[in-house]
Amino acid sequence: MLKRIKKNYLLLLFTFLILYFFFNLLSGQRGLISYFEKKQILNDLKKNENFIKKQIKDLDFKNSLLSDNLDVDYIESLIRERLLLGKKNETIYIIKSNDTKN
Repeated sequence: MLKRIKKNYLLLLFTFLILYFFFNLLSGQRGLISYFEKKQILNDLKKNENFIKKQIKDLDFKNSLLSDNLDVDYIESLIRERLLLGKKNETIYIIKSNDTKN
């Protein structure tokens, strides 16, 4: 058996190296599977970044409306929406949806 191993030493070495590189190609930190996982994480982070940028723009716009030059219409809409207040002789209806099925 030892003689066979000595004869096929290079064959065993090349076989081991090929298996080692193939295994590391597929798995490992820089492998193919890890590449696709990191690519998916990158796409999710880009979507999250775009969503957060939109929120920041919206908040900046709302903040600008509440700066030194107050926008009376915006403040009135905030009061109506948040505090459910209205003007004299104005009726406010709150519609609640029933999602229950018979």
